[in-house]
Amino acid sequence: MERALIIGASGGIGSALSDHLLARSVHVTELSRSVEGFDLTRPDIVADMLSSLETRFELVFVASGALEVNSAQPEKSIRAIEAEAMSDQFALNAIGPALVLKHAHDLLPRKGRSVFAVLSARVGSIGDNKLGGWISYRAAKAALNQIVRTSAIELARTHPDAIVVSLHPGTVTTSLTRNYVARHPAVEPADAAGNLLSVIDNLTGDQTGCFFDWAGQPIPW
Repeated sequence: MERALIIGASGGIGSALSDHLLARSVHVTELSRSVEGFDLTRPDIVADMLSSLETRFELVFVASGALEVNSAQPEKSIRAIEAEAMSDQFALNAIGPALVLKHAHDLLPRKGRSVFAVLSARVGSIGDNKLGGWISYRAAKAALNQIVRTSAIELARTHPDAIVVSLHPGTVTTSLTRNYVARHPAVEPADAAGNLLSVIDNLTGDQTGCFFDWAGQPIPW
């Protein structure tokens, strides 16, 4: 791996991924909202900034996303659904990565192994949902997983060596999760990033379009 594009690289897992890759002497390009002004909820900005990139990347990792958007907390019940809050969840956690995947054909090399990974969440699994709640966040991540699955099928027609996956990092101790960690086992961003890169290193072509956890184990859709 020579070149990587990390989206959402300011803080948390994104920054940790960049640090790990730089330590491997990988050339890293970072795009974040707070530093470069890369706003995933703005299609015009996504298109302008991605189309201006003049290189191809062996790894593109979308490390953006949020459990709370515009201070709206995850719903505990379907009765708590608010249209605007749900729309905000989809804009950031599903539509935003889809806008990046829209440019995957131009970001990845046509020949040779490459990986396009997006940060998903186990709670986006429909098959694994035993508790309910967090409806908008779960639905947005489930939509993201479908976007990844469909994109992998299409990309394989022109980029036969590309691998497109959804990855669940586990519970990571960041400012975004501090109110929800509770008694769940959690890891620091540096450890989560190392785990995810280990999964990426071991992916094979027949695993494109799939959903894996931080240990490389498949998660049901």
